[in-house]
Amino acid sequence: MKIKKFLLILLLSNLNIGHVFSLEPDVFVQSTVNRASEILSKNISKEEKIDGLKDIAKETVDIQGVGYYSLGSFRKNLDKNQKKTYFDLFEDYFLKSFSSRLSEYTNPKIKVQGKKILNKNYTMVNSLLIATSERPEIKIDWRIYTKNPNNPLIRDLIIEGLSLARTQKEEFASILSSNDNDINVLFKTLVEFSNN
Repeated sequence: MKIKKFLLILLLSNLNIGHVFSLEPDVFVQSTVNRASEILSKNISKEEKIDGLKDIAKETVDIQGVGYYSLGSFRKNLDKNQKKTYFDLFEDYFLKSFSSRLSEYTNPKIKVQGKKILNKNYTMVNSLLIATSERPEIKIDWRIYTKNPNNPLIRDLIIEGLSLARTQKEEFASILSSNDNDINVLFKTLVEFSNN
């Protein structure tokens, strides 16, 4: 009887576990940057740092959402196989681009300053990359997708007013429009970047 009661309590507590651990977007961002900072400050190889940063990105960034946005209206012209190829290539491209840039920093300190709820699906979190003797203070805003409050995800970074997702979208549009909208040219570009 005691075992059944214990199992019932365990089951009920697990049903509420998502609610208990739901993260406010500002707490989520601070937790994410703290994890990245911890990896970057470790005395490990650059490759190990990159692997650690990739793991964090897979958990905290809506890579598929960023990929859809980056492709813009061109995605409507793709068949099922092309979409799968694109997302596989985009994930590799994104993770390499993201982790390679960040791995250059040693122990970056980012301080979350506040948040603004844009609507039920998005919250903007404001933060500052603290200045050091080598770099100035940098303002970073995080566009957080909050449709599922138990699993917030990063959709964009706006660094000093410049949206990384929008820049990516413009770059892909430029590649496509200058190559007769041939998706295979974009695929080739993503492969070349990932293999370098």
